[in-house]
Amino acid sequence: MTTALRLAIDIGGTFTDTVLVSGEETILASTKTLTTHQNPAEGAMEGAQRVMAQSGRALEDVTGFIHGTTLATNALIERRGAVVATICTEGFRDILDIGYERRYSQYDINLEKPDLLVPRERSLSIRERMSAEGVVLIELDEAQLDRLLAEIDACEAKAVAICLMHSYANPAHERRLRDLLVEHRPDLTVSISSDVSPEAREFDRLCTTIANAYIQPLMETYLNRFVDRFEAEGVTCPILMMTAGGGMCTVRTAARFPIRLVESGPAGGAILAAHIAARTGLNEVLSFDVGGTTAKLCLIDKARPQTSRSFEIARAARFIKGSGMPVRIPVIEMIEIGAGGGSIAGVDRLGRLTVGPKSAGSEPGPVAFMRGGIDPTVTDSDITLGYIVPDIFAEGHIQLDPEGSKQVLAKVIGSELDLDAVGSADGVSRIVDESMASAGRMHAVESGKDLGPRTMIAFGGNGPLHASRVARSAGVSRIVIPPNPGVGSAVGFLFAPVSFEIVRSRYSLLDSMDMDEINALFDAMITEAKDVVVQGAGDAPTETLRTAFMRYNGQGHEIEIALPDRHLTADDIAPLTAAFEEEYRKQFSRPVPGMQIEILNWAVRVATRDSAVPPVSETPALSTIAASDIRPITCDVDGTLKQAAFVARSDLKPGNRVCGPALIHEPQTTTLVSADFSAHVDAIGNLVLVQDQKGGA
Repeated sequence: MTTALRLAIDIGGTFTDTVLVSGEETILASTKTLTTHQNPAEGAMEGAQRVMAQSGRALEDVTGFIHGTTLATNALIERRGAVVATICTEGFRDILDIGYERRYSQYDINLEKPDLLVPRERSLSIRERMSAEGVVLIELDEAQLDRLLAEIDACEAKAVAICLMHSYANPAHERRLRDLLVEHRPDLTVSISSDVSPEAREFDRLCTTIANAYIQPLMETYLNRFVDRFEAEGVTCPILMMTAGGGMCTVRTAARFPIRLVESGPAGGAILAAHIAARTGLNEVLSFDVGGTTAKLCLIDKARPQTSRSFEIARAARFIKGSGMPVRIPVIEMIEIGAGGGSIAGVDRLGRLTVGPKSAGSEPGPVAFMRGGIDPTVTDSDITLGYIVPDIFAEGHIQLDPEGSKQVLAKVIGSELDLDAVGSADGVSRIVDESMASAGRMHAVESGKDLGPRTMIAFGGNGPLHASRVARSAGVSRIVIPPNPGVGSAVGFLFAPVSFEIVRSRYSLLDSMDMDEINALFDAMITEAKDVVVQGAGDAPTETLRTAFMRYNGQGHEIEIALPDRHLTADDIAPLTAAFEEEYRKQFSRPVPGMQIEILNWAVRVATRDSAVPPVSETPALSTIAASDIRPITCDVDGTLKQAAFVARSDLKPGNRVCGPALIHEPQTTTLVSADFSAHVDAIGNLVLVQDQKGGA
């Protein structure tokens, strides 16, 4: 029997991470290459060829291929998509302008409205009407088609987002209109809301459909080129795409619903952290993923990442809900901020030191990369503080200029704040670390949770480097660094199931629910989801998760309640009522007596089954080792120059312990063990940092 050989590629804003795995978890090779923004497939191919050369294998030997990319996210943020027109029901062309009928910052006289991609002149309409029950009230007026086509041609739209009233209940009019448009304009990309986001709430549904149509031409072209490039080099297995919800889908599905690829890279990181949590028996975890452009934090309980059905893209005001474009798709919920290795530092007009959210990325990159960068970055600061050792950075594939980093820090920051290069670097480091810790605290508070008892699982090219500093500020005293953390998100892809989730709106009161109608709805959703999963997983065994989104009659916020994996009967009403009231009590202290319970949305997730998790292994007795090599660093605890142990992670065995300050280096990243931490290796090769030292001089 041939051992599976799987390749995972994660294209980020600065680096492209590539991992080659044999069997379930044996990593044969991994590498980081600079992202090639003009043609991302080239950087991906460079990484693939490098890991193949390291392992002595060939691309035609690969039996599984998983890919995640930030291209969809970046296209939305940078506004690099197609010209989109919308078609709504006659009388509803102003849905985008009306929105939620509120300002996200009520007293801001200079408020900047979110850019929702489609101005009013490209908001078109057609005569038709469905009822909320899906009954045709006004037939689709096909006589208006010629006018619509003329308007689409006049505004030079390349894509159309169709969102008709109550199409989630009956999609017939949307499908007919789509077919007519494609028949008369074959080159036009058409997205319909009943496929992309078949849920009530027309503003969210329309925004999601617009976002899908906006990036669909770009993503179709990219995905076709990516597949063609790798097939030309010998890849014969299907290429699966990582989704924002933490599952995988086929390239065909991804091209149809590219909006589901948004945040696919960070989702892989959360999957990795959940896998590590399960392997180590950790119930409360904070996932900490820092790359070259952003930092991502996610709460994970009982080895399951926190999830959501909505998020916002490109907020006009950072951290303020309502200032971005709402999108309703299944996502792993996390907070993401512009703080990474490439984040640019400077001094504002008030004399304050600032870091991010703008990033130097890979083009031109930090000053130390010698690729034309002129702004000081977090990576330049880490080099100046001694945390990054130039000789071993990026496996020697990227040469660094430490003197360039010092000069630009002194020039841009030191001259403004009367600091030397080291003082400037220390300030940059403290600012960015506090920004990441603050984001983690905010995310926990918004979720009603506490960071104190949690273990941080840190990865990404810069996660291990900043973990102990951020943990100290966030009040976390224990950190786990998994093997190959520098390419953590790509490793996480390999643990993701092939899955597809569908959410549909069908309003019903719980105590008078039409069981036959709801069971038929579930049967249709399960069949549709399984058809997608089969394309990527073949006849692999699957599991189905059914949920209902319930609320008290008239409320605007739903609570997700798990349903049994079978047809519902009248006997289920009482236990579902009890389950809702118990969950309501957890979130809002007490249920509301005498209120009817209603259900607005129903969801199905079909996924391949997870592999069995082996029992937690016991760490051998700890033995502190003395390092044979040291490096000078600026201590992050007291700012003084200290000699740090310089240890190769590959030289450490389970039970080995290193006291801080120390630098534990490996091919794609370095772990900084601060002076108030110690680090040891557990039974399965994780590096565990514990805040148990005094940390003084």
